[in-house]
Amino acid sequence: MHKAYQPLKPATNKLLQKKWDQTCYEEHRKKVKEVKPVVDIKGIPTPTHVQLKLKKTQVQEERQAIIERDNQLLASRLARIGHSKGLIDHRNDYPERSLNSERRREQLLQVTRQNQAIYQRITARESEYRRELWVEDWERVERRRDDIACYPRGVANKQRLKKSVKFSGGAPGQRRSSSIRTDNSHVESTEEDTQHQ
Repeated sequence: MHKAYQPLKPATNKLLQKKWDQTCYEEHRKKVKEVKPVVDIKGIPTPTHVQLKLKKTQVQEERQAIIERDNQLLASRLARIGHSKGLIDHRNDYPERSLNSERRREQLLQVTRQNQAIYQRITARESEYRRELWVEDWERVERRRDDIACYPRGVANKQRLKKSVKFSGGAPGQRRSSSIRTDNSHVESTEEDTQHQ
């Protein structure tokens, strides 16, 4: 196969040139593998106290100790409950009572006493209005009204004229009547529905 090898430079013996080139290449690869950088790019080494984080481990250990202690307490309680024969008092038969009932009762009594005092004052108070004066004044007004009127009172009610007028266009068998009342001052007309005949 050395005859098929083409060296970069002209050589008299291709077999030796191939061996020499192969040896140089292997030495080059070996040097490349073992080469060390001239510039130090590793950086500053991390301090041990930052790597270990002793405080964090201490906190974790304390927390783990607290959890284990609580677990032991719970396990002991469960074991005690399991060994007992149901002597636990789980019934809450306590009467419902308010802590503020006495004060509310006192306030209610005070309010009732005040209301009774107000009621007694109101009932003991005499009225400032005199009904007799009002009745006399009303009688005087009625007398004046009778003296001023042209006709005696009550005559206008007797003089009302009622006329019934039949309207067409309603439902069959239904009447509509209009009563007209005439007074000295005005005329009114009202419509009334009558029942079926």
